[in-house]
Amino acid sequence: MTFDATFWVTISFIIFIGILIYFKIPQKVRGVLDKNISDIKNQINEAEKLKEDAKNILTENEKKISNSKNEVKEMINNANEQAEKNVIKTNKDFHNFMEIRKKNAEERIRQLKNQAEKDIKNASVKIAIESVEKLIKNSLDKSKLDKIYSSSIEETKLALKKKSS
Repeated sequence: MTFDATFWVTISFIIFIGILIYFKIPQKVRGVLDKNISDIKNQINEAEKLKEDAKNILTENEKKISNSKNEVKEMINNANEQAEKNVIKTNKDFHNFMEIRKKNAEERIRQLKNQAEKDIKNASVKIAIESVEKLIKNSLDKSKLDKIYSSSIEETKLALKKKSS
């Protein structure tokens, strides 16, 4: 009986399988594979937990962003309201200031008018006195003096009317 190479390959294969079974290699391979499978499952579970945490953080951050946007809008509205109030207050202060200046100017005009009237009266009196002095110095007779005196009074009245109007 001759044994060909196939026979010896078969015998070698059976011995190889026997050695594998004897040393419990399939169980060890299965254990390693089971360990790898459980590690992968744990990593998947951890990844899902991290994904869930990331979703929660994203949701919280979106809420914060939304709240921040609302706060910014509120701050802008408050700033606009404050600016409007400041503009109104400044406008009111300006008008009050201008009203005070207007009253002061009117009072000053009234004082100047009163002073002008006094000056006109004083000038009229002075002109009248000078006219009378001239008349007295230049007049020789009483009729001439009365005539000049009457015309002086008329001139004074006209001068007063012109200056007062």
